[in-house]
Amino acid sequence: MPGSLRRDTVTEEVASERIERLAELAREAVQDGDEERARRYVRRARRIAERNRLRLPRTFVRRTCDRCDVYLVPGANARVRLQDGHVVTTCDCGEHHRYPYDA
Repeated sequence: MPGSLRRDTVTEEVASERIERLAELAREAVQDGDEERARRYVRRARRIAERNRLRLPRTFVRRTCDRCDVYLVPGANARVRLQDGHVVTTCDCGEHHRYPYDA
């Protein structure tokens, strides 16, 4: 429909698949020791989500740093702690992420 504000589901699916693939590539890049490449993948995935007005997957949001865009790997570039019903993830850059968990 011309002039319609309806989202194109095909475009949405392609964008979602690409975001998931970029998250996988970022994880693999960090495991290989290439954090800069992982940052590029994270930034690109966020940009795709912005342009298509999509929400990033919860796992992606919780495994990336908002400040430095690195993919977080506990023990390698992040520290994960449990405090008063919350998970606190601290990146090497000093950024903290907090989210609740069910005990």
